[in-house]
Amino acid sequence: MQIVGVTTQHEVFVASKTHKFRMNEIFVIEDEQLNEPKGEVVETFSYNRYIPMGFDKGLVDSQVLKTLEQIGYDIGADDIHLAKVRLFEEATQPLQTGAHVRHPAFDEIAPLLVKSTPQAGMIVGEIKATDFIAKTVPSHLQGLFHIQDTEDVRLQQGVPFIFDIRAMQQYPHIGVFGGSGSGKSFGLRVMLEELMKLRIPTLVFDPHFEMNFEATADGVGDVPSYQDHYTVVQIGRDVGVDFSALSTRDVERLLSAAGSLTESMINVIQSIHKRRDSYQSFSDRVANVAEALELGKQKIDAMVHDGGMSREDIQRYGTFKKLLDQFGSLPLASIKGIQWRANRLHHAGLFQQNIRAIEQGIHGGQLVVVQGAVWLLQVFSSYVIGALYGKRRAYKDAKLQQQQGEFFPPFVIVTDEAHNFAPKGYDSPAKSVLKEIAQEGRKYGAFLILATQRPTLLDETITAQLNSKFVFRTVRGTDIQTIKEETDLTNEEGKRLPYLRSGDVFVSSAIMGRTMAVRIRLAHSTSPHTLNPFDELLQMNNQGDDDVLSAIEPFLPLAEMSLMNYLTDINKGAKKSWDIQTWKKELERLCEKGKLKKQKTPFATLYDRS
Repeated sequence: MQIVGVTTQHEVFVASKTHKFRMNEIFVIEDEQLNEPKGEVVETFSYNRYIPMGFDKGLVDSQVLKTLEQIGYDIGADDIHLAKVRLFEEATQPLQTGAHVRHPAFDEIAPLLVKSTPQAGMIVGEIKATDFIAKTVPSHLQGLFHIQDTEDVRLQQGVPFIFDIRAMQQYPHIGVFGGSGSGKSFGLRVMLEELMKLRIPTLVFDPHFEMNFEATADGVGDVPSYQDHYTVVQIGRDVGVDFSALSTRDVERLLSAAGSLTESMINVIQSIHKRRDSYQSFSDRVANVAEALELGKQKIDAMVHDGGMSREDIQRYGTFKKLLDQFGSLPLASIKGIQWRANRLHHAGLFQQNIRAIEQGIHGGQLVVVQGAVWLLQVFSSYVIGALYGKRRAYKDAKLQQQQGEFFPPFVIVTDEAHNFAPKGYDSPAKSVLKEIAQEGRKYGAFLILATQRPTLLDETITAQLNSKFVFRTVRGTDIQTIKEETDLTNEEGKRLPYLRSGDVFVSSAIMGRTMAVRIRLAHSTSPHTLNPFDELLQMNNQGDDDVLSAIEPFLPLAEMSLMNYLTDINKGAKKSWDIQTWKKELERLCEKGKLKKQKTPFATLYDRS
């Protein structure tokens, strides 16, 4: 392998007769004057005598062809393999044409590839095209995980990609971008497993009900159990909002998530809400004000002065009169709007619990998965993130002022569909607190891992603060453009984004100092949604057939004319409520599938076991 063609301080062309170059392959260029610079393949090309010559553009130009001939290549007969190699560090002068090129030993490029140990970092996957140096990789970096290649599962062959999570203190926050089916959710699952391994407190918002780590993946051998490392809670069932702890501003935020608020509605909340209000006292006050306004001052005065009422009614109408005096200027429509929004959140179970279970999990170093509908997660996340971040910030501020504060651990916030929580162009309940953490969180030990299919729709302030970005297959041009603006992906890498295999990812990280191509390792656990929906349909159809066959089994052989006699018993056994005609169609269908056989006699049509 030799350098050919015109060279620059940052790019060279390498040629070989025997070696077929691979993308992201790493080479050492034996130019001693420049201290043997290193680089990786960013573009490859191969041609032979069957391909017409006349290349004057692109990778192979006349200068490259001329150099190939000068160093002994037979352009007309040889198979020639070429690669464009980009140097990791810009050279002080152009490299020597004709210099030999070789694969490095691991020790020569270890600082470029590995920034942490397997025990202290997140083992995310395998750096692509590093199997050439596998023999020189130290034993403590070998055999750490399995990789899924096409249909086969294999043991790690190259250098492991270990994300140095401790460096997030300097380069905080991670973005995970990729379209549907790109492996984005799978990559996120691997990251969560690694966070659990490191016992880092993590809060996960799971709108798809898939972040469960109980089921073990196939083909990975003996894997660690995460049973005691995570807890799953659902909004309304296990966790919720302690309404009495909310400020008036918090109430505004929560109710705006149930439906946008007008200025008039905000004025209603500010007027009616009182400090330390429970949900019941607040909702009762809103309902009473609405009823008082509907009755009107004249009717209430008349009822108060009516002597025929019970003591309870007198007290009730007296309360209406006081509320009318106090809140009579508020518009009824706005009060009704607040009442509807509060009822919607209450019926979703938001105000029936507190966040104690989440706080206990974070204190215990667990990964806490919060599940719920997307709109409900948006509401709840604004409250719970604000509460936890406030506790962590209060502890750090007290420590800086040399005061005694209650310890609250640093933690990581993870969410899928992040563009729903912090959208670009308009406000959402959790957007302000996520922006604050994106900008200031590293000082207090709060970090973000945000995954989304649409990085273009994510708030730009937050996107700019994501110092590490995991970019999976992305097809939309606007998203690719956003990714290229926010990372150091080259034009060649940008062109490859729509064609990446599921599970392949470009990692653009300030921690590594460059973009790396990585194959995500096989997760130890599996999502509950891994069953193909068409297999599920087939499975349910077969189960339905089995249920029907089991119900008619005692009556076989079954004459068509006898269906009426046994209809009640058959329906009971099959848990159906079908009529005679429906059962006849079902028996015919089972005969077509070969699960029953049909026999016609002079006296009747019989259905029997096949």
